[in-house]
Amino acid sequence: MKLDAEDLAKITSLTLAHYEESAQSFEAGTRDHDVSQNIAALLRHIEGQAPLDILDLGCGPGRDLKTFAALGHHPVGLDGTPSFVDMARQASGCDVWHQDFLHLSLPPARFDGIFANAVLFHIPSQELPRVLKDLHATLKPRGILFSSNPRGGNQEGWNRGRYGAYHDLDTWRTLLQTAGFEELEHYYRPEGLPRDQQPWLASVWRRVG
Repeated sequence: MKLDAEDLAKITSLTLAHYEESAQSFEAGTRDHDVSQNIAALLRHIEGQAPLDILDLGCGPGRDLKTFAALGHHPVGLDGTPSFVDMARQASGCDVWHQDFLHLSLPPARFDGIFANAVLFHIPSQELPRVLKDLHATLKPRGILFSSNPRGGNQEGWNRGRYGAYHDLDTWRTLLQTAGFEELEHYYRPEGLPRDQQPWLASVWRRVG
């Protein structure tokens, strides 16, 4: 079923409201999450030396912005939740842009890498090709996109107050390749567990063109 403008506005407003209402508990609950494997996957594929320009898409309260800055890079955060924007600015001292994912306004060829950790699954499938093209355009030539999403059987809908789309690897590959990316690697998380206990699909992509 095709979503109209009213549907998309509702998806955005209700999902952001969920995060706004739970901002403090979300920060406390994710503060100590270890995503070093994901950060390393992004950085090792970027062709260039520090400091790198990195967009932390859906930066939340700023945990990973702090990590990128501590590594000597120049990260910029982006989030649609007002409390997260304020928290991320205070926590990291970095620039943080207040934008929602369906209305991005990104500078062309600005970033060496994009870190999209647990965020792109919130974008409805019909809008994802457009958003991926926006991300492609804001990367420098041969720039790198990292994404990590909960995987599924290509279903989407509401889940505990948030909208999500849950893709399998083949569908995700098709979406990214159509948007002008080439695959560099993928893996499942958490590391070291049987596949049926690894709900997260992580992948790394290079901008082509």
